[in-house]
Amino acid sequence: MKIVTIIGARPQIIKAAALSRAIKEQFADRIQEVIVHTGQHYDDNMSQVFFNELGIPHPDYNLHVGSASHGVQTARMMEGIEKILLEEKPDCIVLYGDTNSTLAGAVAASKIHVPIVHIEAGLRSFNKNMPEEINRIVCDHCSTLLFTPTQAGYDNLAKEGFKMDNDGPYHIDNPKVFHCGDIMYDNSLHFSAIADQKVTLLKHLNLEGKPYVLATLHRDSNTDNPDRLNAILEAFTELSKEITIVLPMHPRTRKKAADFHSENVVIIEPVSFLEMIQLEKHANLVITDSGGVQKESYFFKKPCVIMRPETEWIEIVKTGAASLADADSKTILETSRHYLQHPPVHFPDIFGDGHAAAFMLEQILNSL
Repeated sequence: MKIVTIIGARPQIIKAAALSRAIKEQFADRIQEVIVHTGQHYDDNMSQVFFNELGIPHPDYNLHVGSASHGVQTARMMEGIEKILLEEKPDCIVLYGDTNSTLAGAVAASKIHVPIVHIEAGLRSFNKNMPEEINRIVCDHCSTLLFTPTQAGYDNLAKEGFKMDNDGPYHIDNPKVFHCGDIMYDNSLHFSAIADQKVTLLKHLNLEGKPYVLATLHRDSNTDNPDRLNAILEAFTELSKEITIVLPMHPRTRKKAADFHSENVVIIEPVSFLEMIQLEKHANLVITDSGGVQKESYFFKKPCVIMRPETEWIEIVKTGAASLADADSKTILETSRHYLQHPPVHFPDIFGDGHAAAFMLEQILNSL
């Protein structure tokens, strides 16, 4: 079987590592993977370093689309992906998550009848003002096989009319939904020990054995809205009087917050995946607007303050391990202080058993 994997943004590159690793270790005689990098993230710190340190095969194709408006970027990706699909003639295309690369792959493949496999299907924030929400909904409804990482995702698809007990043959009008666990949990387990052996970031920051908060801030709705951005940075300034905050900052965010400075907020360049794992594992608290970082904080049993009004990972909020604070300075501060004083102790097993990638590949082979 030949599959084409589409990646473009940092989280997709990381997720693809788990699938590529499972193919190499367990399915090399049955599955050929062709990797297409759209170039949505084009900075070396945000992309190339992940291929190097995670051992992902280098892409067979790179579309080099770079930065552009949503429409222009997506159109360029669709054009390039369609051309590759016509040339490679794969049995299916594998799409991850909810980025413009996901949307472009879904539209291009569905138009020329290439079956779509969507990994991280069924997630909903129920906020269609988020570009990601539109991307994930469109991709789900173009897919033939849908792998949902959580029970909530599975339930969302059932509510949207997907049949959960249908038989094959499977196609776009008769798709199959699987609840399989989270592929990022596979990666976190695999790379956790490697991170502790290879990464020296905490030592470099002089934070070994010391308390600190890890914060990430990148979502357009926060960085492009001056009122929201200022409220978040105000909360960071106040909290940093009580505990060190480590803030890896995306270049685009750094431009928006060029005037921000607080003595105990340590702003660093974007970090590699292994460095991020080390920061998450040893932090006392995580504050983020990233969906992926929300989950990873849970994987490593760390409380999380979510700087958004809603989350597609509602399960971690229901457990009490995470809390929605939006961009409200007071709420961010109060919630952070609560978690630092009363860290949660229960982290129920809601993301599977760490073998999602192998399960997905077996189902792809059996179903297509």
